[in-house]
Amino acid sequence: MDTWRTWQLILGELERAHDVLAPTLPGHAGGPPLKGGLSSSGLVDALESMMDDAGVQSAHIAGNSLGGFLALALAARGRARSVVAFAPAGGWAAGDESLERTLALQRSMHEELRSIAPHASALLASSTGRRRATATITENFEHIPPQLLEHLMLGVAVCDLEPFIELAHREGFALDAQAIDCPVRIVWGTADRLLPWPSCAIRYREQLLPHADWVELDGVGHCPQLDVPAVAAHLITGFTGARAEPAVR
Repeated sequence: MDTWRTWQLILGELERAHDVLAPTLPGHAGGPPLKGGLSSSGLVDALESMMDDAGVQSAHIAGNSLGGFLALALAARGRARSVVAFAPAGGWAAGDESLERTLALQRSMHEELRSIAPHASALLASSTGRRRATATITENFEHIPPQLLEHLMLGVAVCDLEPFIELAHREGFALDAQAIDCPVRIVWGTADRLLPWPSCAIRYREQLLPHADWVELDGVGHCPQLDVPAVAAHLITGFTGARAEPAVR
């Protein structure tokens, strides 16, 4: 439910090594509106269009959560030179009830943030309020500027969430992993509350991407790029080889 600014704390480091495109997903605050019926292929189409508009045929691609899944889907279409996926969605084992728990948690987060959005600035004025606002996505929070947190909170509040919930129920997260022929690194925080490790990674670890470069971050939450930005940036640039080539975030 975040905007492109979820990457703000690491963009400077990435830009030292790459040209960076940081798009916001359709249906998210500041991104393209959703048109017609939402589908996984349509989301990937939209990201490909953004790459095409920027003149980028292929790139090192990083993503988090739904963005992590979409980064892998772009790789399956041959658009990635490498992928670094932070806690990508879609790793549940077949029949795992945690999918429903995750979707229910996202709904409750969305409803809560919609109700408190008018009071975001006041809430974030205190350390207690900032901890409350970030509890689901990070373990470390005091380094995150309140202005960034306010932007992210307001972005979540206006995200068009329900079509994505319906999409998860209707399609799941189908991925042609055999079509991925670029290096893949998957990073997961052991303190992830939204997609708990390791249960929400089983399908990727055991079936789809067992030979990926797997990185566990002890005591880190769902969004490493916010939680431990220096570590997250290094995990990307270290994997790309820090060559000055186009990158998509």
